[in-house]
Amino acid sequence: MLEVRNLTKRYNRIPAVENISFSIRRGQILGYLGPNGSGKSTTLKMLTGLIEPTAGQVLLDGKRVVPGENAVFRQVLGYVPEEPCLYTQLTGPEYLRLIGRLHSIPRTSLENKIAGFIELFLLTDARHELLLNYSKGMRQKILLSAALLHNPQVLVLDEPFSGLDVSAALVLRNLLQVLAREGKAILYSSHVLEVVEKVCSEVLILHKGRVVAYDTIENLRALQASPSLESVFSQLAVPEDTSAIAEKVLAVMNAG
Repeated sequence: MLEVRNLTKRYNRIPAVENISFSIRRGQILGYLGPNGSGKSTTLKMLTGLIEPTAGQVLLDGKRVVPGENAVFRQVLGYVPEEPCLYTQLTGPEYLRLIGRLHSIPRTSLENKIAGFIELFLLTDARHELLLNYSKGMRQKILLSAALLHNPQVLVLDEPFSGLDVSAALVLRNLLQVLAREGKAILYSSHVLEVVEKVCSEVLILHKGRVVAYDTIENLRALQASPSLESVFSQLAVPEDTSAIAEKVLAVMNAG
């Protein structure tokens, strides 16, 4: 189980994320939601060791870990970042080979895995192309492959559907459910609430760096008297009158 206790990040004493706590069981997908600037990506970067928290703890199966320093934690973690950070002068297979060697995957097993991912994600025709020439969706498939290559027990996914076409998105949606069935603990951050509602058992909603809701989707719907996760999210994390804002945008467009 992955557990986060009172995770906090401040910049010049201004909190970007404050006292975030949650846990993810093996076999569970936790939806991690919030408007832009709410602290989602900051949390995920702290979990993956990319930035250091100001306070708080991360525990794996009850044992405290320091994500940026703990080699064992890195081996059980798979991460898909919101912004793709790839060596664009490599081909897709070359990049996956690099990641696989960093995880000490035996050569024969690594080559078989790479071949499988390239084929299943329909990248065979581009296997000799540099990542520089890949489309956004193709790069996203490489990022997903890199995150899954070492068969991690914990997955941290930041907008994993970004750039994917409808077919690939459907595959990923089903893949998330298959991975959960296999006992993976998955933290899934996304703006695509329709998918979150279909694959997640629980959601945590952030607003201005703080938790405003953490419960099952069913309970949140009942508590907010809302028919969908989207309406729950709008009530808790988008207090502005979005219809009024849309009308004002139109008025600005039509202004003389």
